[in-house]
Amino acid sequence: MEVSRLILGGNLFEHCMHSRDLKYVTPLAKHYNTEERAIETLRLAESMGINTMSGSINQTSMKPLRKYREKLNGKIQWIICPYAPLEEGLAKFNAEVEKLLDWGCDAIYIWGARGDQYARAGRVDLIGKAVEAVKAYGVPCGVCGHLLEVVVECEKQKVPADFYIKTLHHHNYPSMVMDKKSPWYSCWCKKSDELIEFMQGVEKPWIAFKVMAAGAIPPEDAFPYAFNAGADCILAGMFDFQIAHDVKLAKNAVANAKRKRPWRA
Repeated sequence: MEVSRLILGGNLFEHCMHSRDLKYVTPLAKHYNTEERAIETLRLAESMGINTMSGSINQTSMKPLRKYREKLNGKIQWIICPYAPLEEGLAKFNAEVEKLLDWGCDAIYIWGARGDQYARAGRVDLIGKAVEAVKAYGVPCGVCGHLLEVVVECEKQKVPADFYIKTLHHHNYPSMVMDKKSPWYSCWCKKSDELIEFMQGVEKPWIAFKVMAAGAIPPEDAFPYAFNAGADCILAGMFDFQIAHDVKLAKNAVANAKRKRPWRA
């Protein structure tokens, strides 16, 4: 696949907002990002050179995606994750994969919540089986995670992932809280320095997500940090009015990147 450095995140189409204790934010996103607005966002992103979006099998987001492609001739590529658990035999997982491929999905990845879950449980073997199952259909498959251990264990156990989707952000922002029990929890990459160091030796493409710590870090700061740290692409949730500005920032960040890690994609 040929993928733009800036990838459109699907979370705003799904109305998935990490808004800490600001309870009005999710209803606001639901009212603003209607199906029509989601389609316009896809069109606008594609017109500005973003050729790929990434999200989940969530029905709220898949409906405008399918309409944009099937009825409006949209060309933007999809990297989508199934939600199904990775059980022995992978029956439920494979059923969702087949549904996504029927809809025209270009690549699949293992959902980050699943990556964390099975890495914690010592069942990276199930992640490997899921990756192999997807690749048997002839499409690329990646592994996603919030925990550094997801990538470390996948590399150690030689899971044949084609790419990783891994959180990355620094901790220099006012609302940074490490304790998940806190209503203001706002950290999705606890070991950013260790991650950056480990990824130096990882040869597979790395798509960084949560680079703005769910809106806490401005893109002017987040994008250069991610590319300088070694990410090959960044995944960013964007409203339609943010796309032009973010594309400009991403281009500048790539052009001026000072990185130790070679570009892997």
